Amino acid sequence: MSACFVALGGALGAVFRYIISLIPLKADFPLLTLMTNFAGAFMIGLITGMAEEKGLSKNTSLFLKTGFCGGFTTFSTFSLETVTLIENGSYTSAGLYIILSMVLCLSGVIIGKGLILVI
Repeated sequence: MSACFVALGGALGAVFRYIISLIPLKADFPLLTLMTNFAGAFMIGLITGMAEEKGLSKNTSLFLKTGFCGGFTTFSTFSLETVTLIENGSYTSAGLYIILSMVLCLSGVIIGKGLILVI
């Protein structure tokens, strides 16, 4: 039964990720992926904080964290886009993308977890 919760959450997360990819933003910098990863990191922090402070059932946690966030975030796309930037000689953009991704996504988890403490 747990696998069903993960599968359903993953499907919904993937659909939301796809919807974000439809935003008509033309840029050489992968901003939509960066923002998707930040949003996913924020959500997983929020969900984890909620699970720790307020209590979530195992299945709800699996649905939200493993399923939805796993299907929503795009770290594999981040990796491919970083390699593509490097292959295209855009070393500064690649470095900036790596740093911003790490700082924003780690911050998203911290902020998300901390937000639960004030709710």
